[in-house]
Amino acid sequence: MERVRDLSELPKAHLHLHFTGSMRPTTVLELADKYGVRLPEALTDALTSGEPPRLRATDERGWFRFQRLYDAARSCLREPEDIQRLVREAAEEDLRDGSGWLEIQVDPTSYAPRLGGLIPALEVILDAVETTSRETGLGMRVLVAANRMKHPLDARTLARLAVRYADRGVVGFGLSNDERRGMARDFDRAFHIAREGGLLSAPHGGELAGPASVRDCLDDLHATRIGHGVRAADDPRLLKRLADRGVTCEVCPASNVALGVYEKPEDVPLRTFFEAGVPMALGADDPLLFGSRLAAQYEIARQAHGFTDAELAELARQSVRGSAAPEEVRKRLLAGVDDWLARPAA
Repeated sequence: MERVRDLSELPKAHLHLHFTGSMRPTTVLELADKYGVRLPEALTDALTSGEPPRLRATDERGWFRFQRLYDAARSCLREPEDIQRLVREAAEEDLRDGSGWLEIQVDPTSYAPRLGGLIPALEVILDAVETTSRETGLGMRVLVAANRMKHPLDARTLARLAVRYADRGVVGFGLSNDERRGMARDFDRAFHIAREGGLLSAPHGGELAGPASVRDCLDDLHATRIGHGVRAADDPRLLKRLADRGVTCEVCPASNVALGVYEKPEDVPLRTFFEAGVPMALGADDPLLFGSRLAAQYEIARQAHGFTDAELAELARQSVRGSAAPEEVRKRLLAGVDDWLARPAA
């Protein structure tokens, strides 16, 4: 058997993790019991069995079902202490998987009704991130994401808010939910506001829709990172454009399979992107629903795509380079990657 290094000890950055989706299954169950929330049977079964729910979001009915489960889990977050617990546990899980930098993605409007409004909700989240980062040693920042299912004016409001809190830990602006709905260009003003305020642009694209959605993110939203982006593999010219511009794609292998974007882990185009020179940052997306966290994504690259330890180390470097981490953090993590690779394989 080939000797390999422990992937949980490989220093890396985690750039694609959604807020509610980062929760531990036990936490959702405990909070649901605490607040008397009746969870959908499919979600309860998944949380208690450890088996991810069967989801196929390549059609709108399947995406609606995914969103229903996600919204049910979110409804269990009701008090500031719940937010603090979520952030703390997300950090603990990331540290266990070798992460030295986490950019957690959140739409604060989803939590505003129970936390006193939009601004209080974002402040509760940022306070939790700051406290957790200080106490655990994990570098943490926030990427505020607009919902493309809502009106573009809502996105502009969020962009202004994100810029306002750039000195409190917000580093980027995103656009999530079903990319088959809402044209990217409708949100160009919101992303302009965010970029002018110094935030990185990281919209979702190229997951449920094809290469055109990635091009739209580049052309209309001037993306510096793409959430997912895997469907760019269908267009060699687009792959070259991503590589030439150094746009990092936040690829989430387990999520891609769980949502039916690809049939099996071997189909996710990790090798295609790597050989085309497109930077990648592997991410867990929503481990609550997809059942695997950060190190497991690197394990998929190793087991399903034959990535060597040297190639896995380069993936980790790409995640660090694509992050908003301060230079001193980048240097420390990149040195850690070199140290990991210099160790003898177990």
